[in-house]
Amino acid sequence: MIATKRFDYVPIDAIHEHPNIANHRPLNRAKVNHYADDILKNGLLEPLVVWERNHGEFFLVGGFHRLNAIRSIRTNKPGYFDRIDVRVVSGELDEMRALNLKLNADRLDARVSEYFDTVIYLNNANWEKAKLAAFFDRSESWIDEILRFVPGMDPRLRKLLDADQVTWTKAKLVCRQILEAKPGTEKAVADKLIGELVTGMPTAKPPRPLTLSKATRKLAKHVELNPDHRYTIEGRDLMSLLMVLSGKESEDGHLARVRRAFPALLED
Repeated sequence: MIATKRFDYVPIDAIHEHPNIANHRPLNRAKVNHYADDILKNGLLEPLVVWERNHGEFFLVGGFHRLNAIRSIRTNKPGYFDRIDVRVVSGELDEMRALNLKLNADRLDARVSEYFDTVIYLNNANWEKAKLAAFFDRSESWIDEILRFVPGMDPRLRKLLDADQVTWTKAKLVCRQILEAKPGTEKAVADKLIGELVTGMPTAKPPRPLTLSKATRKLAKHVELNPDHRYTIEGRDLMSLLMVLSGKESEDGHLARVRRAFPALLED
């Protein structure tokens, strides 16, 4: 469990960078220079966050730009900031990775894609969804969406997300459409949708897979051929059927559920 052990004043040479805890974006040299000027004038107003894995062994968790700014200052002014203010925290490595991401994500320009790998990593480390949601101050459905769509996401779509060239809402829609594509057509659907994102063309809304008139016609034919057939369905199946008929088949996998529960309605 993450806990703040103390606030301390430690030798700068005692602070190291852990190979599995890193800044989530390349260092911005202009930002480092800005911090260097500010720290020289006003001092280090916000302590760095460090993980004390063992007594006296510190690894940086938050404050990568500030630490690099101080190192830059020390290059020109030896003896400056031999010791610096830190907030010392304790916990396991997976918790430190999560805290590192959370501190980075507190920036106003944080991208949702910055959460992906850490959410998946923590899920694989057996963090429950409720714990993940509480830690990141998000809903469990937000965690569910990452776990559902990101592991199998087309690398081209992930690249567009990382570059802020597509929104998470649009990316989720594309992922749903690829998942719900007929077997064997997934790549063609992905190529089409992602190609439209790259060229800036609006993604064409796919034709409705099932309308009320089509469902009525299909069901009537099926009943005529199979008058004694019985359907065993759940309430969620019926809800999904209503959602598909209302044109909301892309939400929460409704089309896939209808295809499983009512195959006759979607047969070609």
